[in-house]
Amino acid sequence: MINLLKQTVYNLFSGYFSVVMATGALSIALHLLGIHTIAKGLLYVNITIYLLLWMLTILRLVYYFPRVMKDITSHSNGPGFFTLIAGTCVFGSQLIIIAENYQLASYLWGLGIFLWLIIMYVFFTAVTIRENKPALSEGINGAWLIAAVATQSISILGTLLADRIQNGQQILLFITLCMFLLGCMLYLNIITLIFYRFTFLELKHAALTPPYWINMGAVAITTLAGSTLLLHADNWPFLIELTPFIKGFTLFFWITGTWWIPLLFTLMIWRHLYHRYPLKYDPQFWGMAFPLAMYTTSTFQLSKALQLPFLLIIPRIMVFVAILAWLAIFSGMLHHLYHSFMKYRVEHK
Repeated sequence: MINLLKQTVYNLFSGYFSVVMATGALSIALHLLGIHTIAKGLLYVNITIYLLLWMLTILRLVYYFPRVMKDITSHSNGPGFFTLIAGTCVFGSQLIIIAENYQLASYLWGLGIFLWLIIMYVFFTAVTIRENKPALSEGINGAWLIAAVATQSISILGTLLADRIQNGQQILLFITLCMFLLGCMLYLNIITLIFYRFTFLELKHAALTPPYWINMGAVAITTLAGSTLLLHADNWPFLIELTPFIKGFTLFFWITGTWWIPLLFTLMIWRHLYHRYPLKYDPQFWGMAFPLAMYTTSTFQLSKALQLPFLLIIPRIMVFVAILAWLAIFSGMLHHLYHSFMKYRVEHK
């Protein structure tokens, strides 16, 4: 068992906190739609997953630090570390919305900012100064957009916390507004490279991995960040002045995310049905579950922020798609873990 734990820690997927992101986003969506019992159940599931992943991550940092540094400075594996930030802040938002636990959420926001400062600058410094860089077709994928997701998750959690802050509320909202705009900048820069890679470079079906769904997920959480700022604009007069700009920018990102959905479903059909690429569990599939749940949540909040109740029909349908995706991937994960354990037992009898 000790050897199995060591093997698991050594090979831990850098983006596994996407499980926390997907579970938290789905829980919040269900709560907003009035399905409170399941939403609360997913909160307890997320607490367990979050603590377990941090335990494995700390063990990896202690015993395999060189491996961690190799991964975080890699063009392909490094972006996965941004899920630590996004998972932490989505979990914090879940605690506020589902359990109204502002104190623990404030600690998670501080942890999220600390992780953001380290991971953001270690990764982008490393990929900038390294001598041997991969070609664009090999070096970039949808996971790079988790940098924007992580930034927007900090904005959302900070804005939610502003309701309980008396001294320094304007400073807090200034920070969350800046993070919102910074996340927009990161998305626009990175998606330009990804779109170029999609349309002008050869894209084999095997390379169309699930993280490309973050193309949509990043704009979905950007929509949620903008909507959250709009819904809390009364806390700061400057936000009221910026309301027309934020409304337009937020709607721009929502329609961009909506545009991506049919294309991504079509490309998945092209990959798995036309080319018959095996549909088996991969931890990267959580990069598909999160965007579907986040799009549901963000559309619900956008309808409130822009006072467009007719948009509510979309989250009421999309929530079932998000639930099915989460259940399928979670079942696949449990099946994978069980068979990995049984295989290990057979090999070490």
